[in-house]
Amino acid sequence: MKHMTRKATRHVNQNEGLIFEKSSERKAAWKLPPLDVPEVDASLLLRESERKDLGNMPEVSEIEIIRHFTRLSTWNYAIDLGMYPLGSCTMKYNPRVNEAVARVEGIANGHPYQPEKISQGALQILKTLSECLIEITGMDAITLQPAAGAHGEMTGLLMVRAYHHSRGEPRKKILIPDSAHGTNPATAAMVDYAVENLKSDSRGMVDVSALAAQMNEDVAALMLTNPNTLGVFEQDIHKIADILHAKGGLLYMDGANMNALVGKARPGDFGVDLMHLNLHKTFSTPHGGGGPGSGPVAIKKILEPFLPKPVVVTNPDGTLGFDYNRPQSVGRVRAFYGNFGMFVRALAYIQANGPEGLRQTTEDAVLNANYIRKGLEGTYDLPYSTPTMHEVVFSDKLQAKEGVRTMDIAKRLIDYGFHPYTTAFPLIVPGAMMIEPTESESVEEMDLFIEAMKSIALEVEEDPQTVRDAPHSTRVSRLDETAAARKPVLRWKPAVK
Repeated sequence: MKHMTRKATRHVNQNEGLIFEKSSERKAAWKLPPLDVPEVDASLLLRESERKDLGNMPEVSEIEIIRHFTRLSTWNYAIDLGMYPLGSCTMKYNPRVNEAVARVEGIANGHPYQPEKISQGALQILKTLSECLIEITGMDAITLQPAAGAHGEMTGLLMVRAYHHSRGEPRKKILIPDSAHGTNPATAAMVDYAVENLKSDSRGMVDVSALAAQMNEDVAALMLTNPNTLGVFEQDIHKIADILHAKGGLLYMDGANMNALVGKARPGDFGVDLMHLNLHKTFSTPHGGGGPGSGPVAIKKILEPFLPKPVVVTNPDGTLGFDYNRPQSVGRVRAFYGNFGMFVRALAYIQANGPEGLRQTTEDAVLNANYIRKGLEGTYDLPYSTPTMHEVVFSDKLQAKEGVRTMDIAKRLIDYGFHPYTTAFPLIVPGAMMIEPTESESVEEMDLFIEAMKSIALEVEEDPQTVRDAPHSTRVSRLDETAAARKPVLRWKPAVK
């Protein structure tokens, strides 16, 4: 990849290809044959539901519609086109076999209201996936209901609260390290816990002495991301668990980074009491677009009475069914039984890989992250020298001397054909550049990424303004992201003449 210094010369009208801009009166993309039945007044059928005014809808031809959506598709970036180096999000490739299995007619068309006796196949999928995830995590039981990782966090903390209340100990605080995922504090607050921050030490790990000083009988649980958001494995995890358990607290693990552990280490074996999993991260179900996601919660035996209901059980006659008679349950947390299509895909991924394949995906993910770490050391600042696992966090400290920050570098990376890494997170690293290649990427793809990042670093030295003004090759130039978040434009409005 050549050192890119020139700005893109083509300026694209932001309205190019917008379907409203192409509208012309009386244009249509369809033509229905004449009615072969008596015409009926629509108002008699629809009554008050009939819409009299269709609004300012675009009138376009079929070819214009086709070109519009095809053109939009070419503006998108996808895992099918190239690497997604988003740290902690684990944007890996979704194998097509997963999609094929999820589209098998009997699976895709099953309905949650159909009787249990004709849903045995679907129930077997739920049961088999549960057994696989229990084995992978080293836990005792699981719920598949939560629809996302943060939803799993909430479900887990609801069970933590129910557990302590059942013991007559309505504890009030949750401890959260500064290296945890950002949803953890919000989730704890939603479940009506006070959040107390826990500082990391010089290695980027939980400071065990600080934890021991903060732990008391008012702490319900510690929410620990492991490996944490620096990509660092908490080496004192057994000590952390012992400190929690000695004072009656529980150890919750955010399992978003299980891509570094599957087949190699089981959280249940190093003292974790409950954890959520992100099927759309570790187990290769679709990720992004607002869902559907899946965040199962695996637990130890002490929390089993509080699982969301219903749970899949084996009936006396050997058939499978649902158990609703669970008086201590925290209740439903999701309509029906969770996002079933995600379960199918995750199970297909697990069974296609098998134990050895799952272990290899973990080893490859860790190897890839360390390959990128080694390739970029010295070019970008590495704030922690501690060994990292599935992801690595650099900082913009060296480039900041030229007035270039992590967001500028990420935007410039788009010009090189890559999706940006995660910027400015974790918060304990100023100017963070969080990179996770996952096991999906080949050495050739990672070499291109490393070369692109090195070229950008050289640009910062020679022509920093080019980086600060990036991206130059996109349909729309750099956006005001703050304004876009606070004042989003959600519908088309005609230009004022």
